[in-house]
Amino acid sequence: MKRLYLALGIVGAVLPYFFFTQFIISNGVDLPGFISALFVNPPASGFTSDLLLSSFAFWIMMFQEKTHRNGPNPLIFITLNLAIGLSCALPAYLYARS
Repeated sequence: MKRLYLALGIVGAVLPYFFFTQFIISNGVDLPGFISALFVNPPASGFTSDLLLSSFAFWIMMFQEKTHRNGPNPLIFITLNLAIGLSCALPAYLYARS
């Protein structure tokens, strides 16, 4: 499983940046424009809110695991989550934990 988590973490890092790069090429580094694009229509808003809630639940789980089972340092994976996304942070966490 460890190799699978590593592969998913790598794909989870590359794939979002493929789309982020397209946005930056088209719009430049426009954070307000990026945030408004996340909520441009109801389906995008649904996916965005799902991702935000899932990320928050992941953070809570990591801190609880760190407290009760001495898991990996959550701050590393929160940084990955914010800089890249949950698609990278979650597999990276599972890799580090296994």
